Amino acid sequence: MLYEWIKALHVISIIAWMAGLLYLPRLFVYHCEVPAGSDTSERFKVMERRLLRAIMNPAMISAYVFGIAMIVLTPEWMKQGWLHAKLLFVLLLTVSHMMMAKWRREFAEDRNTRPQRFYRIANEVPTLLMIGIVIFVIVKPF
Repeated sequence: MLYEWIKALHVISIIAWMAGLLYLPRLFVYHCEVPAGSDTSERFKVMERRLLRAIMNPAMISAYVFGIAMIVLTPEWMKQGWLHAKLLFVLLLTVSHMMMAKWRREFAEDRNTRPQRFYRIANEVPTLLMIGIVIFVIVKPF
């Protein structure tokens, strides 16, 4: 019964984390359209900061905590290739998260130099990683 609760909390955490990973780059796309220092730019800065700090960071941390708890409860998974592949993709998702945090700081300091197209492409990275993770976990191809 404990494992099922941990698994449910892990999935809830991942849903919240992915929502932020998919939404924050979209905010960056819109933020590029407005002049630095404008009221709209300042509003985007608040939205981006709150999304990252109040949703994405806690969701990422809880996803890690509950994921590690599941591995502790089922250590035999560490011998399976699908878990290693999943963990690699989770690491890449974490790198993506950290890059978004860096870009948010640049926007907060009115130092963004990247065009909308960059953020549109960056917006696809978490989706591709999520697809891989789901396939590794559900299909367990190796």
